[in-house]
Amino acid sequence: MNKTQLVNLIAEKNGLSKRAAEQIVDAVFDEIVNTLTEGNEVKLTGFGTFSVRNRAERKGVNPKDGSTIIIPAGKTLLFKPSKLLKDKINN
Repeated sequence: MNKTQLVNLIAEKNGLSKRAAEQIVDAVFDEIVNTLTEGNEVKLTGFGTFSVRNRAERKGVNPKDGSTIIIPAGKTLLFKPSKLLKDKINN
């Protein structure tokens, strides 16, 4: 499912215009991004938790020539699904 499909589905299920549904979806995504960029977690009960983790600098291998390279430190996004979501997917 892509964003357009999500907007269409929300609009249809809730009797909203596509424009209103798109504004809601955009607002939700914007708030999730803003919260994560501030270094905070986003916990959505029944869905999961988004968080940002710092990754340390590490050694890697250049796949072209096999030489050792240094991969710089950075941040990565983590998502941990809730037990409810895991159970729904596995049934």
